[in-house]
Order: sequence, then C-alpha cells, then structure tokens
Amino acid sequence: MIFTRWSAKLPGTQRRAAARSDRAAPRPASGPAAAASAPAPSAGPAGPDDTPAPPSGATTGSVPAARAEHAEPAPSRELTPEALPPTVDALSVHDILGTIPALVAVLYGPEHRLAYVNGAYAHVFGARPAGHPAREALPELDELGLLPLMDQVLRSGRPRTVKSRKVPAGTGGDRSRDAYYTFTCAPVEVAASGPAPDPEVACVAPRNGVLVFGAEVTDQIESAERLRASEARQREAAVTLQRSLLPQELEQPDDLRVAATYQPGGTEAAVGGDWYDVITLGAGRTALVIGDVMGRGVRAAAVMGQLRTAVRAYARLDLPPHEVIQLLDGLAAEIDASQIATCVYAVHDPNEGRLVYSSAGHLPILVRDADGTVRRAAEPTGPPLGTGGWLHTSGSVPLGPGGSAVLYTDGLVERRDKDIDEGVEALERAFAGAAGAPDIVCDRLLRSLGITAAHDDDVAILVLQHPERTGHDAELFHNAALELHGGVEAAPRARAFASGVLASWRFSPELHDLGVLAASELVANSLQHGTPPMRLRLRRTDRRLIVEVTDGDDHLPRRRRAEPVDEAGRGISIIATIASSWGSRRTPGGGKAVWCEFALPHGQVHAQAHARPQRPAAG
Repeated sequence: MIFTRWSAKLPGTQRRAAARSDRAAPRPASGPAAAASAPAPSAGPAGPDDTPAPPSGATTGSVPAARAEHAEPAPSRELTPEALPPTVDALSVHDILGTIPALVAVLYGPEHRLAYVNGAYAHVFGARPAGHPAREALPELDELGLLPLMDQVLRSGRPRTVKSRKVPAGTGGDRSRDAYYTFTCAPVEVAASGPAPDPEVACVAPRNGVLVFGAEVTDQIESAERLRASEARQREAAVTLQRSLLPQELEQPDDLRVAATYQPGGTEAAVGGDWYDVITLGAGRTALVIGDVMGRGVRAAAVMGQLRTAVRAYARLDLPPHEVIQLLDGLAAEIDASQIATCVYAVHDPNEGRLVYSSAGHLPILVRDADGTVRRAAEPTGPPLGTGGWLHTSGSVPLGPGGSAVLYTDGLVERRDKDIDEGVEALERAFAGAAGAPDIVCDRLLRSLGITAAHDDDVAILVLQHPERTGHDAELFHNAALELHGGVEAAPRARAFASGVLASWRFSPELHDLGVLAASELVANSLQHGTPPMRLRLRRTDRRLIVEVTDGDDHLPRRRRAEPVDEAGRGISIIATIASSWGSRRTPGGGKAVWCEFALPHGQVHAQAHARPQRPAAG
C-alpha cells in the first residue's frame, strides 16, 4: 500500500482507471437509424476499373451487408456512464479512512512524522499538525506506549497489536467517560504523488511508514468488568456461605489441643466444598472430621453444609466411625447422585490412646509420635461418599500423650505437575519439623507446602495434639478403674471405691456425693441388665468429672418414665437429673458403655491445680 498526503497509489490503479475510461467512451450505434443519421462516407479514390473504392472502415463481403439489411433493430446492452455500477476504485484512501469510525493516523520516517489523521482521530485527540514528529504532534501515542511498538514495526515490517489501552476522559476531545481502544500498527509506504503546497509535509521519494489503527472496545471492556464484578460477588457469596457453614469456633476437648485453618482458592477460582469439624462425644472422647466435596461454587458449598450437619447429627448417636461413614454415603447419594465427596471421620479416646477412623476415599491421616516419627494411617477404608454399594470399615492408629496428627484436603498436597504421593511425602517432611501449638503448626504447613493467597485450590487443615501432662497440669488429669466381678458385693465395693477416689481428688462434699450416687446407679443398672465383664472407671480432667461403667451386654439403656408402682427404671432418670450430660455407646469388642459427666466449677479447678498432690486410689 502506497499512501500519500494527496492521493493513493494502489497496485493496478492505472490499469483499472484506463478500463473505466474505455467503458465510459460512447460506441458507434448500429442499425438503420444509425445509418440515416451518420454522415455519408467520402468516396475513396477510383480503382483500376474506375469503380469507386469502398469507404474507409467499411466491411467488404455480402454476408455482413445482408445481415445489416434484414436485421431488426435490437436494444443495446451497453450501459451509459450514469448506469455503470460504482466501484471502490473510484474512492480515494482519504474518502475511505475519513468515513470509518476507527482512529487512523499515518506516520513516516524514523521520527514518525505525521502524514495524516482521520476525522475520528481528531475528534478524540483533537487536530494535529502534519509533518511534525510523533513525540511533538501526537503525545498521546507516547502516553499509550505505542512509540516503541511503532519502532518495532518500522524495523521488522510486521504488524503489531496492543489490546485495551485506556484513553482517559477529557483527553483531546470532549468525551465525558474513559474509553478503551485496541491499536494495530501496520507497515505502509508513504510517498507524494504530486506537488504539495506545504513543503514541510511533502516527501518526494517513497518512505517507510506506520499506519496506526485504533478500534474502540469500550463496550467490551465494560461488559468484561461487569462480568468480573458479578463473578467476584458470586464468589464472595460462596465464600461467605462456606465460612458460615464451617464451625465459627472449634470445640476444645479436655485432652486434646486442636486448631484448624481454611483457605479458599485464589481470586480467579470459585470456592470449593472443603470442611472440617471437631465434636465432643462425651466421656472424654472426641470426633474429628475433614471432608472435600468435589466441584466448585455455591452448589458445592451447599452440599458441604448438608454433609457437615449430618455428620454432627450422626456423631451424637456415638456410632463407630465406619457406621457414620456408611450413613453419610447414603445421604450423599440422596442429596445429589452426581456429587462426589471424600471424608475422614476419626474418634480419639484418651483411655485407649488410639485414633479410630474410617475414610471414604480421603487422603491418609498423618500421625507424629512423641519421638518425631511420622507415620501414615492405612489406605482409605472405602470409596468416596455417594458411590454406594460398599461396606466401609474402621481402622486405628496409636495416638498417645506427646503425639499429634494432621487431617487435610487434597488442595494442600496436589499439584498439576506432580504426583500426589510426592505432595504427601513433602507434607510428612514438613510435619516432622513443625513444632509449636496446633495453630502455629497449621501456618507452618501452609508455608512449607507453598500455599499462598493465589493458590488455585481450597485448602483445609486440622491439627490435633495429645499433650503430655507434667507438673501442676498433670494433677488435673487422673484415671481410676475398678473391675466388678458381679454378685451382691459389687455395688457396695463400687460405692466405697468411688468415695475414696473422689475424696483423694479433693472434690467438694456436694460433688463428691453426686459422683458416688452416679457410680452407684450406673453399677446397679449394669448388674441388673448387663453381663460380665464389668468395669467402673472414674476420670477427671481440668473441666469435668466422668463416671463410666462398661459391661458385656450390647443393649443400650434409655430414659423412660417410671410409674409409681414400678420397682425399677429410675436409674437413668436419676443420672440425667443430677449430671451435666450422659450417654451410652456400643464398644468395639461387643458390649456397651454408659457414662455421665459433672462440670467442675472454675474456682475449684484453679484451687486444685495448686493443692498438694495426693496419690489417687486405684482398683
């Protein structure tokens, strides 16, 4: 393309102009009318036989003459100049570029001297003097960062494009709002085809130049911004929903220190369905849950909320972990058969020093012993929730005093370019060296695994520690147990044992009497309805007194209203009246456990922490 200030020289222009001239020239008419109106041809010189020579231009022969004599006049198919269809060849480059709404500027030479701007450009930036360098005549190109791009185009001869450059409101023209343009810089050849009235503009020899073409994309940019704002609001709503469904404050068990953290994916990622929970089951036992609903958005968060609520309800039944997972599996299929979720449900019993768990397709629990050794729990004990048709089982892993464990979702260890086992191994190394309180361990694990605010997946971590008690703290935690062999002497032995233990633990007389009464009622109920082996266990923590009786019968007691004439059936009602809470559960080896708790006054606990230690009674 050869662009000049005065006219455009396009390849083939002269040939097409000549063709137009040929088509526009009138042709001689044919037929009788034409013969009548045409002037008589002048006679040529006589031939050798004195016969006049035919007029010049006449056609010799009889066939054409015969056709001319007998042919009917036919309408001419030639079009007049006024009827010829218009072609783009009749338009100049100025006519074309001057009518388009895009911004157009033509510059030439290494200094990018201005040769032409169209009306749209002048409307946006104002009129510009021709012939001056772009830095002086078109400062807006420098502000938009186009001058370096034009240098590249001039050197390489290849077009370059930059997208969505902002032109602030009020720049040059009278616009009242910001505008956005996508600019394309293309190489052109600029030359003068005739005398130029302005010698400062004229360039006689062709020169390399750049055509700057700016297409307005303000509507597209504003639409994209509205879409991003809408997505941000939806993501914020999903994050708010998810955070509201997560526990606002974790329950803190007596025997464990627990902390958890949740970090949603980066700002460009929709929120997922990760969740965690800590549930105190009574009698010193604690349930720990972590799960991940596949998918993203409000739907995943809503399914997560339903599963978390169901877990808390099933946990109150004090079922074994695999039975809780089995119930969750059926519920997940009812909520949405296409929604898959993974989950780990674990129960810690301080009396047994173990973590009993069931996993539905989730990543393995990591346990660190007191000596710093990190071990993985066994593989998942069943497929993800919602698959159905599978009987889940329970596993166990030791977790005694001084031990800790971490439950987590796949966002912590999964990377697109690495195998997930490598991520779990990296977590094991990080967990082995992560010391401190549980909340500090959570932060250190996030940093060690490279989790930042821009991470593209949700991350949930639950850390628990079973601390070793020493000094005054150890005096607040005691255990005492008595084996009951049955017979009429079991009840008085149990009362005497409970009275001695509670007296040695320096409880107030009121709490002492309530504890003895509870032990007596639970033992009497076990002797009447249970089977051997039987055991009475007393446990105290820094916040409560726990009385528990186990036997070999798996029939769980229930509270019922006893009639005045009934001689039995009041034991559980008495327990429910005097204790802070009570419950029962089936034990893994068969049989059941019935327990009750008494909350300790804070002042009494503080005083006992500084009292002279005494050896508790034991059976």
